[in-house]
Amino acid sequence: MGAVRLGADDLANVRFAVSPLWETVAGLRAVTDPGRHAVHLPWIKQALAAGGPPPAPGFGIGLDLDAVPPPRCPLAGIEEELAAVTTASGGIVDNDGDGGGRTDVVLRWWRIAVRPHWPRVRAVLEADIAYRTRQLAEDGIGEVLTRLHPALTWTGNRLVSADLPAEGSTPGGAGVTLVPSAFAERCRLVAGRGAVPPCVVYPARGVGTLWERGARLGDGLARLLGRSRAGLLAEVAAPATTTQLAARTGLSPGAVSQHLAVLRDAGLVTGHRYGREVHYVAGDLGRALLGDTADPLPAG
Repeated sequence: MGAVRLGADDLANVRFAVSPLWETVAGLRAVTDPGRHAVHLPWIKQALAAGGPPPAPGFGIGLDLDAVPPPRCPLAGIEEELAAVTTASGGIVDNDGDGGGRTDVVLRWWRIAVRPHWPRVRAVLEADIAYRTRQLAEDGIGEVLTRLHPALTWTGNRLVSADLPAEGSTPGGAGVTLVPSAFAERCRLVAGRGAVPPCVVYPARGVGTLWERGARLGDGLARLLGRSRAGLLAEVAAPATTTQLAARTGLSPGAVSQHLAVLRDAGLVTGHRYGREVHYVAGDLGRALLGDTADPLPAG
């Protein structure tokens, strides 16, 4: 039985985040053992048909989820998270001496298997966070931690679970980030790195509805918004900067900025400053439109 001891300063610095890198790596591991991830079988079948798992034998099994770094901010994109991984020793990209190769494989897997469905995955994760934050407002942080997951127990000043490291952990006032995951099998504690606090990853609520069929309205959305704006809206299902969007879409930075301004004025996109950069992400209305346009997955 392991525990995380949280002091008053830690409880004052509890925050939530979503990690596209964690979901990508955990989803890759799910593909290597589909029998333990029956709820994701529709997605697994489509992901394999779209490009299959990375060619290296046992690659997915060799990935160390505990070595995926905790998210630095709620709006981190996968490129930013991978950059943090490649500069760290050990972890998912360095344990075979081929850091760049593994980073490329993870990014390729994200693009093939996860990014096409990221709007609906993110919607489930953010719905979980919305539920927890309402609970926080109504009942306090103790109730949030108590009901975070059946495998976790909040007692005294400790978060206790058989899934947590036996040696225990104390953030020491840095706080802790709570990260819901669509692909997590159990709760995990990811140690902090430098100024980044540790995080507890836990299975999100509502994952059973993740791969339900939806309508195909992609062409209609393109006719409504224009193909460039519809494409940009799809790209900001995960946060991205103007420079990143220009590189992905082939549009000039100026054109990207103009289209984003229109989407922002329509309430489809929001911008958040992080350091010297502005990260754009689909708002509630934009995510609703993207969720409706997600490709339906086969039921069996």
